[in-house]
Amino acid sequence: MPSIQATVAAAEGLHARPASLFVQEAARQPVKVTVGRPGSAPVDARSLLAVMTLGARHGETLELSAEGDEALAALHTLAALLAADPVQ
Repeated sequence: MPSIQATVAAAEGLHARPASLFVQEAARQPVKVTVGRPGSAPVDARSLLAVMTLGARHGETLELSAEGDEALAALHTLAALLAADPVQ
């Protein structure tokens, strides 16, 4: 299963608006993506509640994983979204 790490760039972390934008983009992907802290149990990236429960803060590194034919493309898309502050 491919995985990639990304740093949360949003000033308020992965809460409210940034989390909502991330979840919406994850739902558009053709493969199921999970997100979590490296070494911890991941959550479904399509679940707003699960993503917000992570409590990811600005500057924190998260690990994204996916499985399937288009997994790497999905991971790079979502990692780029985390690495940019989508609210600005």
